[in-house]
Amino acid sequence: MSCKTIQAVEIATNYIEELKKTISSRGISPKLVGFLANDDPAAEKYAEWTAKSCQETGVTFELRQCRRENLENDIIAANEDPYVHGIMVYYPVFGNRQDQYIQNVVDVAKDVEGLSHRYVYNMYHNIRFLDREQTKKCIIPCTPLAIIKVMEYVGVYNLVLPYGNRLYGRVISIINRSEIVGRPLAALLANDGAKVYSIDINGVQEFTRGSGLKLKKHEVHETNLTTDDVIPMSDVVITGVPSKSYKLSNESLRDGVIAINFSSFQNFEDSVCEKASIFVPSVGKVTIAMLQRNLLRLYDYQTTNQETVINEHTN
Repeated sequence: MSCKTIQAVEIATNYIEELKKTISSRGISPKLVGFLANDDPAAEKYAEWTAKSCQETGVTFELRQCRRENLENDIIAANEDPYVHGIMVYYPVFGNRQDQYIQNVVDVAKDVEGLSHRYVYNMYHNIRFLDREQTKKCIIPCTPLAIIKVMEYVGVYNLVLPYGNRLYGRVISIINRSEIVGRPLAALLANDGAKVYSIDINGVQEFTRGSGLKLKKHEVHETNLTTDDVIPMSDVVITGVPSKSYKLSNESLRDGVIAINFSSFQNFEDSVCEKASIFVPSVGKVTIAMLQRNLLRLYDYQTTNQETVINEHTN
C-alpha cells in the first residue's frame, strides 16, 4: 500500500497566502484578541502559533492573560471595543458548564470560533446564513472547518456532485463527540451527505442527512454498533482522543482508508501507513488559518456600514 503523509502546513499555505494578499491589498488591519485564563501548556502553544501566524498574514493579534474570575468582564470590555474585531478564548477555563456560559459572553459579531449559541444552533440546523438576504454566512467552529478543508484537499469531497451533496456515499467515523469538535463535525459532514459514525466512551451514534420535512437538518440515531464494527466500514477515520495512551489499532482499518488526527496526541499507530492511503497527523496550522478567515469575515460584517457611510460623505 502506497501511503502519502500530508502535513497541515502544506494545506494551510494557500489560505495563509490568500489572507496575506487580501489584507495587504486592502490596507486593513483586523484585530484579534485571545484570552488566556489557564495554565494549560497546549493552550499556551496554540496561543504562540496564533501569534506567529497572525504576524505572517498581517492580522493584529493581542494575547490578554487574566485570572479566570476576571475573564467575563474582560470579554465584555473587548465586546464593546470598536477596535477589536474578533475574540477567542483558550479553553478549558473552568472545565465545566461555565465554559459554555463564557462562550456565549463573546459577542456573536466577534465570535471567530463560532462557539456562541446562535452559530451552534444554525450549524446543527444547517442554516448557513445569518440574514434572510443570505449576504452574511455563519461562522463555523475553526477545528471542524479545518478538518473539512483537509478533507477537501485530499479529495474526500466529490466536486462533480452538487454543493451540499458532495459526501454522498462516504462513510466516515469520528472518534470524539465533544461539543467543540466531534459532534459539530459529525453534523456538518452528515449535512453534506455522508453517513457518519460518532464514537465516544458511551457508544456509537449514526449521523445522516435528514429526510422528509427534516431534509435540511441531519438526524442522529443511537446504535448497538461498536468501534470494531464501524471502523472497518469507514472510508475516512478521524481521531481526536486527548490521551497519550490511546492508539487505534491498524487491524481495524480498511485498506486505503484516509486517516486524519486532530488530537494533540497521535491516536494512530506509527505504522498507520501500512493501511492508510493518506495520513494527516495534525490539523493545527489549518485551524489557525480558518480562525483568521473567520476574523476577516467578521471584520467585513462590522465595517461594511462604516465604509458605506464614509464613501457617501466622500462622494
